[in-house]
Amino acid sequence: MQKTIIKAYGSLASNKDLKPLDIERRSVGQEDVKIEIDYCGVCHSDIHTVRNDWKGSVYPVVPGHEIIGRVTKVGAHVKNYKVGDIVGVGCLVDSCHTCSSCKNNLEQFCENGATFTYNSADKHMPKQQTYGGYSTDIVVDQQFVLKVPENIDAAAAAPLLCAGITTWSPLRHWNVKKGDKVGIVGLGGLGHMGVKFANALGAHVVMITTSPDKGRDAKTLGAHEVLVSKNQEDMAKHRGSFDFILNTIPVGHEMDPYIGLLKIDATMVLVGAVEPLKPFHGGGIIMGRKRIAGSLIGGIKETQEMLDFCGKHNIVSDIELINMEDINKAYDRVTSSDVKYRFVIDMASLKN
Repeated sequence: MQKTIIKAYGSLASNKDLKPLDIERRSVGQEDVKIEIDYCGVCHSDIHTVRNDWKGSVYPVVPGHEIIGRVTKVGAHVKNYKVGDIVGVGCLVDSCHTCSSCKNNLEQFCENGATFTYNSADKHMPKQQTYGGYSTDIVVDQQFVLKVPENIDAAAAAPLLCAGITTWSPLRHWNVKKGDKVGIVGLGGLGHMGVKFANALGAHVVMITTSPDKGRDAKTLGAHEVLVSKNQEDMAKHRGSFDFILNTIPVGHEMDPYIGLLKIDATMVLVGAVEPLKPFHGGGIIMGRKRIAGSLIGGIKETQEMLDFCGKHNIVSDIELINMEDINKAYDRVTSSDVKYRFVIDMASLKN
């Protein structure tokens, strides 16, 4: 197979900064779409992988799974995309296509192992892992390319490919609807998208935060109320009143206070804490038939539905646009919660 050498930014070890690298991309196959990357969002998962926090990183790591760009070439069997189209690539670039999960449009749960956009074994490039969107170009199977509505800002659309679908999927799966009282715990990259989506779905949205200072921002984003979880009096007022809670806290934390907010038969879904949780009291869920669940991104069909919804309702992420050479500073700012609410890299700065 012919290969192309392109510019990228990546890390050679868990204790090393990201720096310029040259990487190989495969040539465009019959089912492939080649994309010149214009923007790539910065996800906390990028940082976890670069720093090997999850103990599975294979170096060099080239992160980035919130990719927006333009089609520059298509394979002979590609019908739905043409040169010049604005498209996106999210967290997935392949799956087995044959298991029950894949057949049910749940490629993220592929029973034979989904191929993630970076740090997965590359089916097309033996002995190499996949490289992500901190690069000038990417070649992706057409089934994992997404159409981006042209009426929304392309740079601000980039985080929709991860932060967007991560929050959209549970809201849709648990059928959040008009009139539901929905709590969004944590106002970060995920939480701010949860507020926007829940509001657009017609829910009564309550931003649940430890920080009173975030109240004004939350209401600007679409929250109807703000509940400060450290205020025991206010927590007691809301006890047993929520139809659904989306918990975006990215680290282990006390669960009991949030469980107490749920109605009978209501659900709290975790999307942030990919790590051990602090013990919680079983009585909190038994005495009310309450549910604690989890959710991982979304399948390709659902991601396209989310993008179409964003086009219809003009929803994008709140971002700060940065140059590629500022990525290491951006990582430090993300880990210290110094961003509103998502960094996006202008990839022209890498090309130049």
